[in-house]
Amino acid sequence: MKTFDVIVTKSYVVRIKAKNENSARELTEFYTGNIKDLSTENNRQEHNFKIESIDCKINETFEITEIDENN
Repeated sequence: MKTFDVIVTKSYVVRIKAKNENSARELTEFYTGNIKDLSTENNRQEHNFKIESIDCKINETFEITEIDENN
């Protein structure tokens, strides 16, 4: 088998309840990753937010490079 480095871009629609737009932006960026909510119950209580859903909209390969493992 060959080895490749693949750069993938992903875009999501995240529905979140938060106290304001800035808070929603920051909390969404910080607590989401790999199509799942990374926040804990403590995070949600401390920052007063709840991520309701994450829906992957774009999953596209940006670049692919074959790795020469002989060097």
